Amino acid sequence: MGAVSPWQDWRALVVDDEPLACERLRQLLREQGLQHVYCLTDSRQAMSWLAQNPADIVLADISMPGVSGLELAQQLRRQPLAPQLIFTTAHEQYAVSAFELEAIDYLLKPVRRERLRQALERAGRQRGDAPQPEASFTVRQRDRLLPIPFSQARYLKAELKYVTLVTPDAEYLLDETLIALEQRLGDAAVRIHRNCLVMRHALRELFRASADGEEQWQVRLADIGQPLPVSRRQLAGIKQCLHQQD
Repeated sequence: MGAVSPWQDWRALVVDDEPLACERLRQLLREQGLQHVYCLTDSRQAMSWLAQNPADIVLADISMPGVSGLELAQQLRRQPLAPQLIFTTAHEQYAVSAFELEAIDYLLKPVRRERLRQALERAGRQRGDAPQPEASFTVRQRDRLLPIPFSQARYLKAELKYVTLVTPDAEYLLDETLIALEQRLGDAAVRIHRNCLVMRHALRELFRASADGEEQWQVRLADIGQPLPVSRRQLAGIKQCLHQQD
């Protein structure tokens, strides 16, 4: 016997004006173990149905005639026990609006099995059915909001009015101040000088180097080629972090 699906008892409603897309998503949900999946092709019907039937999760197309998926989401938010919401769409430009409406996820059509499973896992974590997700930074790229897990981050540097999040592969601008980030990260990060925080998990080495004719302490981080300078004021804290890793 296979493993029991963690969401087999959820009641799911699929809302899509395309019957074939609706049926395909129903089949994908059943493959994931959901036993109670209902399909409607009209948002107004969906609102009437939800007024009379409990649902744990709603998967709604955004672009529908009459009442759109975004309008349906606004109606759902007014309910005291609103179901969780996942948007499905063929268009990327709605991503920011979707997250502003507190959608669990945003799936591009054709919906892939693995992405659907990830969305269900995310919904389960928010319900408390599974361990909490890995903490992450939220960055904006064009019209999209992207989560960058703490595990991918290496350090954060403040320059003028901006804070840059650095990973092995890319850099991202954050809207938060370095002080606010330091408070939010807690023990996950350590300050190496007044303009820079490094993630503890990324620390690899503390060493002395000559810079401009003077000796200076620097740290080396995982997957980052350029070492970073350490102020004397923060030296003891860095040594303690590395000692705790041994």
